[in-house]
Order: sequence, then C-alpha cells, then structure tokens
Amino acid sequence: MPISISDGLDGRRVSVELKQLINRRAGELGFDAVRVTTPDAVAAAGTRLAEFLAEGRHGDMGWMEAHAERRQSPARLWPDVRSIIMLGMSYAPEENPLAALDRPERGVISVYARGKDYHDILKGKLKQLAAFLAQQGGVEAKVFVDTAPVMEKPLAAAAGLGWQGKSTMLISREHGTWLFLGAIFTTAELPPDASEPDHCGSCTRCLDVCPTSAFPAPYQLDARRCLAYLSIEHKGHIPAEFRRAMGNRVFGCDDCLAVCPWNKFAERAREARFAARAETDNPPLAELLTLDDAAFRVRFAGTPIKRTGRDRFLRNVLIAAGNAGDQGLLPRIEPLLTDASPLVRAMAVWAIRQITADDIGDTLRHRHLAREGDSDVRAEWQTTAPL
Repeated sequence: MPISISDGLDGRRVSVELKQLINRRAGELGFDAVRVTTPDAVAAAGTRLAEFLAEGRHGDMGWMEAHAERRQSPARLWPDVRSIIMLGMSYAPEENPLAALDRPERGVISVYARGKDYHDILKGKLKQLAAFLAQQGGVEAKVFVDTAPVMEKPLAAAAGLGWQGKSTMLISREHGTWLFLGAIFTTAELPPDASEPDHCGSCTRCLDVCPTSAFPAPYQLDARRCLAYLSIEHKGHIPAEFRRAMGNRVFGCDDCLAVCPWNKFAERAREARFAARAETDNPPLAELLTLDDAAFRVRFAGTPIKRTGRDRFLRNVLIAAGNAGDQGLLPRIEPLLTDASPLVRAMAVWAIRQITADDIGDTLRHRHLAREGDSDVRAEWQTTAPL
C-alpha cells in the first residue's frame, strides 16, 4: 500500500516510515550503506571546488569546470529536490592490491576497474530503489552515479556514510575506503542523518604513500600529479617526471586507498560482479602490448577500462614495460613504433630507451625519425639520455 505524504505530525511520522522502507529495500538490493541528507548540507563544498578549479588542480578535466555552477549546489541541478539519499556499495578486495606492484611483469589495474563497470550495476539498482520510493511515497526521484555534476563525496560525508579523509577520499568506519557511491534526489521530505566526524587523527599514511606527492596538504589533491588521473583521465602524454613513479600501474592507482587503517574493518564485497575477471586481474604486460583496438574492446568490454580507450591504455602499458626493464618485451614493443597513435609511438620509444639504456641503435633511430611527423614523438627519439 503506497504511503501518502502529508503535513504536520502525521507527515513527520510517515516520512520516518518511508525512510525505514527505503533502508530495508536498499539492503535487499545489495547496498551496504544508506543515509539521508539535505540539499543545503554541502554549501562549503562549492567554495572548495571553486578554489580547486581556480588553482588549475583539475588538470584537463574540463567537464568539472564546464558544470561547476551546477555541481556547487544540488538545488541548481534540480530545484525541486528536498532530500538526498546517499548509498554505498562495497567493492573491498580479498587481498592487498599493492602486492601486485612487486610483480613488474604484470600490469596493475585499480581494484574498482577489475570487474563489471560499477556505473551499470549501481544505476540499475538505484533505478529500482527510486521506483520503489516513488511508488511508496507518491514522490519524484532521480538517480545519479558519478556521471552528473553531483558532489558525491561531500554529500556522502554530510549524510554520515563516512568522512572525507586527508586523501580527500571517503572513509567509512565499516567499509574503509572501498565504497562505490550513488545518489537519489527526491521531492520527499525525509529525516536527515547526522554527519560522520573525521576519524583520521594524526595518521598520514595516505599522504606518505603517494608516489608523486599529489597532496599539497592534508585534505587537498592536485589531480595533475595523481597517477589515477594521469593514467585514466589525462588525454595527452604522461609528463616525464611521473613515468618512473607509475611503476607497473596501467590503469589507476590504489595506494592511498589501500594503506588506510580503517580498511581492517572492511569485509569482502558481497556483489560478485565486482570481483576481478581473468582478463583484468593484473594481466601480463606481454599480453597487453599486443592489443589492437578490436582486441582491446573485446577484452575490456563491460569494464571501466574500455571508456579510456586503447591508445591511452597502451600508453600506460608501455610505461610499465619500460619500467620493467625486460628485454624479452622488446619484440612486442618495436612494432608499436609505427602505431597509428602518437601516444603509443612516443611511449614505445621511451620504453625501448629504458630497457636498452638508450642503446637503441642509430639505424633504428634514423629510420623512424625520418618518417615521424609528430613533434612529441620526435622529441622522445631526440632525447639523449634515459628519463
């Protein structure tokens, strides 16, 4: 029987009852955390976003700047919103993801990207919950999963799912750093939950472990130095100063997430579709170096990796190959010197130079330089010492 929303004391009682129904249904759908906040609860986040953008710390993520005004306030995105339901689903791994960094022959893929794309999983479940809410409460509801101008982490912190730690990531006392977030905006007036206090204390593990010093200060991130941003969002060449630091990371970086001490309370994810698939479970570099566009699309279909595209992914794989220093990879790298993508060609040059200590031979250099029209690729050939 649908619940009708009314004003006054009965309205408050009904909204509590509706919230209880939402919590129960969210658990049935597989969500591990659900809390409610109000649209005006993250007013300060808009100021911090403006500062972040003004300092250029978003790098070439132009979409953040383009929709900054709408992102600053949920009401600007949807003026009718009265409550925001924030939901979390755990993707906690079984093992420490940093262990794979000691296997240079393999390409390390961030935990979140090793299974089915979380956008697809969460959006389907959020739509089911929103439909349930609309049916039970006679209200409107809209769902968001990371692709709209919504500040999920500040909203999740305001709702009490956790707090934004010194790495700016959301940390939960129950689920550590491993929560996918989704939001339901609704016209229902639901009782808000209390926010979660900051429990980071004096711990700086997430700041100290960062291989590129991407945190100018606690609670601040410069995406331009972040390996997750560089390997996924950045469309150009990886700056030379960060290539060695990438190690064998070919998609994302879990370092600041994995070292958080609150992860000791996180249980393995219930959602089996988040589990690593064989083709994404830190595969051998030798396999990844052979991927053309068609093979890339087939291998990573249905995962977040596919959205980055083959060329950027091969750019990362070649950096990992150069860092591995394995001469056995040279026969797979050399054909990429004539790849259609300058991103790939440039990093093929860099990888060969790292593996051979710049002893790549004048014949090979001159042959490719003579027909190379891209200035960035030519610059990689003309650099006189390994970077």
